[in-house]
Amino acid sequence: MEERKALITGASRGLGRALAQGLAEAGYRLIADARDAESLATALAGLDATVIAGDITDATHRAELARTAADGLDLLVNNAGTLGAAPLPALADYPLDALRAAFEANVVAPLALTQALLPVLRVRGGAVLNITSDAAVEPYAGWGGYGATKAALEQASAVLAAEEPTIRVWWADPGDLRTRMHQAAFPGEDISDRPEPETVVPGLVKLIAQRLPSGRYRIGELL
Repeated sequence: MEERKALITGASRGLGRALAQGLAEAGYRLIADARDAESLATALAGLDATVIAGDITDATHRAELARTAADGLDLLVNNAGTLGAAPLPALADYPLDALRAAFEANVVAPLALTQALLPVLRVRGGAVLNITSDAAVEPYAGWGGYGATKAALEQASAVLAAEEPTIRVWWADPGDLRTRMHQAAFPGEDISDRPEPETVVPGLVKLIAQRLPSGRYRIGELL
């Protein structure tokens, strides 16, 4: 069987780290990125992974990822992103520079990386998995900036699915998880009641392995 390869962004911690481990266990050879080189190397130690540290909003870094995947790719996971301004401000007070930066990280960068990798994904009939949030579809107070970026990512994903019928395009909501990003949204609060990222990995791997139709998925419903 031809070796399967996946590129996953934001793989040094949280859901990205857990999913990278799950994909490796499923037989994927990985290309993985994160901003912190030491944390990335530690997170993926022992896995069949090429680690490339950098910021996904940096075009030079994205080009390096694309070159590394040029010999073939089956799956792109756009997981890296930012919460935006924190503590979460109301939209009336949202700093616009922070909002622009959030759109750059959560919408423009994943779309740019997808554009760069579409040629190799088409060859193998591959897939794009964009990690989203229920904040994209629910009006939670304080989540307007982050939610707006995820809503934009979801619409871009839906249009990409319509335009690229030879590949799968999924936008997946993993639910609230016990991650550093989620803690940043609730400074000083106890979020230990949220499940660990590893708990949703089987649902994500199921989505990928069964090549379910392109669309939006709540991962809890796949478990």
